[in-house]
Amino acid sequence: MKKIFIASALVVASLLPGVASAQTDNVSSADKRPQLSVAVADVPPTLEPAQELSNQGVRITYSMFDTLIRRDFLSSPNGDGSKLVPSLAESWKRIDDRTLEVKLRPNVKFHNGETMTADDVVFTFSPERLTGRDAPLKQGRAYFGVLEKVEAIDPLTVRFTTKTADPILEQRLASWAAWIVNKKDWTEHANGKFPKFPVGTGPFKLAEYKPDESVRLVAFDDYFDGRPTAASVTFRVVPEQATRIAGLVSGEFDIATNIAPDQIQQIDSYPDIEARSVVLANAHVLVYNTENPAIKDKRIRQAMNLAIDRKLLVEALWNGQAVIPKSHQFPEFGALYDEKRTGLVYDPEKARQLLKEAGYKGEEVRYSTRANYYLNALPAAQAIMEMWKAAGINGKLDIVESTDNIPSDVRMVRTWSNSIRYPDPAGGLWNLWGPFGGVQQNKDWLPVAFNKLGEELDRTADTAKRREIFQKMLDIWEDEAPGTILYQPLETYGVRKSVKWQPYNFYYMDLRPYNLTFEAKRS
Repeated sequence: MKKIFIASALVVASLLPGVASAQTDNVSSADKRPQLSVAVADVPPTLEPAQELSNQGVRITYSMFDTLIRRDFLSSPNGDGSKLVPSLAESWKRIDDRTLEVKLRPNVKFHNGETMTADDVVFTFSPERLTGRDAPLKQGRAYFGVLEKVEAIDPLTVRFTTKTADPILEQRLASWAAWIVNKKDWTEHANGKFPKFPVGTGPFKLAEYKPDESVRLVAFDDYFDGRPTAASVTFRVVPEQATRIAGLVSGEFDIATNIAPDQIQQIDSYPDIEARSVVLANAHVLVYNTENPAIKDKRIRQAMNLAIDRKLLVEALWNGQAVIPKSHQFPEFGALYDEKRTGLVYDPEKARQLLKEAGYKGEEVRYSTRANYYLNALPAAQAIMEMWKAAGINGKLDIVESTDNIPSDVRMVRTWSNSIRYPDPAGGLWNLWGPFGGVQQNKDWLPVAFNKLGEELDRTADTAKRREIFQKMLDIWEDEAPGTILYQPLETYGVRKSVKWQPYNFYYMDLRPYNLTFEAKRS
C-alpha cells in the first residue's frame, strides 16, 4: 500500500508539519473558483524548495514559495525573465559593491499564519540551512557560497554582504534556492536534516501529498499579491504521454505537461484545447564519469561527443523546434556570450580517429536514462546508440528508475538537464558543473583548473575580465569533455482554452493571479 500524507486534523502534526488544519485546507462548497488539474510525468519526493531544484520540483514549489525579488517573465524582452521586480522585498538598494540592503513587505503571512520578518529571511540563507559546510541542502553553496553574512537590521530590513564584489547578487536573490521559508516551522520539523514539507508564503499551500501519485494544493487567500484565482491545484502523476493527452481531451485534466512536438497538431485539432510551447532556458545533457576506466581517456569522451548528430536529433524528435546552443553558453549571458564560438560539432570521422589514438578496443560504454523523466530521453538515447555504433563505440543502453546513486563501477553515462538559473555563467556552467553541483559531488569530474577559474569568476566584477574567465572555463569543459549538451528542448503544454495561463522558458508553473485566470462559462 502506498503511504499517503493527508492534511487533516488527525494527522497533520505528525505527517505534514507546517500545513494548516483540514478546516482551512478543505475547499468550501461555496467557493466557486475552478479546481485546476494538471497531469505531470512525476512529482518530487519532497517539497523543500532548495532541495528540489529539478524540473518536477520547481513546477510545484514555485507557487508555494516566494523570493525576495521576482523575475518578471511576462514583460521581459523575449520572455527571458531578465527584468526584476519586487516580490517579498518592497525595495532594495546597493550600499556598496559588496552590500545590498533589502526592505521587506510588511504583514506578509506564511501558510501557518506566522508573519514574515527579517529573521525568516536571515534563516533561509543561513549556514545552518543553506551555506554552511554541514548544511543539509548541499547545493545551497553553489548559489549562495558568495555570502559573507546576512543580517537583520530591523524586523523589515535585511542586509546581504558578499565576500567579494558580486554583480549578480540581485539575480541570485530572484532565482533558484532563494525561496523564503518560515524559520519556526523549518527548525521544528527538520529532524536533524530538513523538513519534507516546509512552509512558504505563496498563493497555494499544501493540502495532500501522495508519493508517486499526486500533490494537491489549495488557495492561500491571505496571499500578499492577491487572492488566488483557483480554489485548488492538483498535480497528478501520469507517466505516459498518451494518457496525459487522453485525459486532457476528455476534460479530466486542464493542463498536460511534457507534450512531444509531433502531438501539437493533434491537440490543436480539438475545439476546446490547444498546445502552448516555449523553448526552455534549459539543456538536455549527458554526464560522463571521467574516473571510469572505460572512458577515462578524454579522447574517448571527445569522440563520444563528436559522434552525436544533434541536428538530426532535433529534426527527428523535436520537428526542428529545439535549439542547439553554442557550447554551454546562452544569449541571456549578454556581454559574456560569444556568438562566434563553434561549440558542439558533429564529426564522426574525427571521432573514429580519436578512438584509434586512445587505443579504444570496443570496451562497453553504458548509457543510463529514465524512460519518462525527460521528454524524448529514451528515443534520443536509442538514436545516440546508433550514432556511437557508427563511429565504433560499443554503447549499451540501461533504462533505470533513477539515475541517482548508480554504483561508480557501472556509472559511465547518464542523462541530466541544466536549467540556466540566472542569466550569467555563474548560474549555468559554474553553478551546475562546479564543486557543489551534482557532477563533482558524485566525483564524476574533479577539475582543478576549472574550479580555480570559477572561484575567480565569483570574485570578479569587471565584465570584460569575467568574459575572459568564462570563455577559458568553456575551453576546459569542452576539452576535458565531462559530458555534453544535446539541445535546448521545446516545452509544450496541452491546455484547455478556458485556462488563461502563459508558460515561461523555465519549468516554473506560475499560478499567481497575474498569470492565471479563467474564461467565464457561457450560459
